[in-house]
Amino acid sequence: MAYWLLKSEPESYGWADLVRDGGTEWDGVRNAAAAGHLRAMREGDLALVYHSGADKAAVGVARIAREARKDGEEGNWVSVAVEPVEALPRPVTLAAMKADARLGGMAMIRQSRLSVSPVSDAEWAAIRELAG
Repeated sequence: MAYWLLKSEPESYGWADLVRDGGTEWDGVRNAAAAGHLRAMREGDLALVYHSGADKAAVGVARIAREARKDGEEGNWVSVAVEPVEALPRPVTLAAMKADARLGGMAMIRQSRLSVSPVSDAEWAAIRELAG
């Protein structure tokens, strides 16, 4: 199993929306690197749902429910299906991530504009620890 981070603006589609809907199509990603990460996802992988914008925090865990399929008519874009697993006991803010030396190499911190990025096993464990 692999781990991922999915960024979303909560005003557009946030954790509460994912829980309410019971799942969604994670589509509209229009960055080549992020789309490559979507293609690498496998059913059953887990992802942190991260609220960008004002919140700047990981707030929940989602499961990849279906692997990548074409998203849209133009380009080589893909989407995956995700479903909620659980809310984190407490959000893990970007400030907390940056302050934790274990997360210094995390793709989301190094490449802050990526909307989809991998999370290593060690980074996943560190974030889960920070979340309580």
